[in-house]
Amino acid sequence: MIFGKMWRALRAQLNKLANFFWTVDPIAQMQYEYDSAVAQLKEGREGLEQYRALVERVGRQVANDKQHVASLEAKVKAYLTAGDRETASRFALELQRAKTQLAENEAQLQMHEQAYNNNVTKIKHATKKLADVRTKIAKYDAELKMSKAESEMAKLAQNFNFDVTTDFGQIEQVIQDRISLNRAKVRVAADLSGEGLETIAQEEAMEKALAESALREFEVQAGLRTPETAPAVAAEKQLGPGVEESAKNVQTEQG
Repeated sequence: MIFGKMWRALRAQLNKLANFFWTVDPIAQMQYEYDSAVAQLKEGREGLEQYRALVERVGRQVANDKQHVASLEAKVKAYLTAGDRETASRFALELQRAKTQLAENEAQLQMHEQAYNNNVTKIKHATKKLADVRTKIAKYDAELKMSKAESEMAKLAQNFNFDVTTDFGQIEQVIQDRISLNRAKVRVAADLSGEGLETIAQEEAMEKALAESALREFEVQAGLRTPETAPAVAAEKQLGPGVEESAKNVQTEQG
């Protein structure tokens, strides 16, 4: 009795383990069952081929029996025509036996043909069923993978919470701080770019005055203007603090 309980408990645990492996990968289990069915179908087809060979042998035997019967019938007729009834009777008895054997072989041939056709129909049906199973396996495999992906995406979507208290939120805050710092550097550079504008303006005015002086000298040399109307402005060529005053004198003369 104790051993019986132990055996039942062991069987229960084995059944539990089998159920675990059965459900851990259902697609693989279906594929295994499909492969097993294909192997069985292959064996059944080989058996059917052997059975068909038997049918062919019986068919050849029936054909031979028919030829034998036809030959005996011809002999019986020939001996009757010749008036040899004794020989004709011998062949008539052999003809009777041959016809009996022919009938038996024809019955066997019909039975084997029917059995062969039935098995062919079954194998065709099983082949179609296997094709349907293969299609279902591919469909279920795709649906299972898609549903698993959707489940993972749903979990991932829940984790994409950019609140400041989460890691994602903190990382986002760091990125925004860096963007603000970079923008601040650009703004400071733009604000500081106004330094030295007065010096730049003075240099531009000096260049303008020097250009005007060079133009007046060219006009005098070319005879386009007399020296009286174009007094020398040597001070304009000086560099330093007098540049601004020279520029103002040139502007006054032009006015």
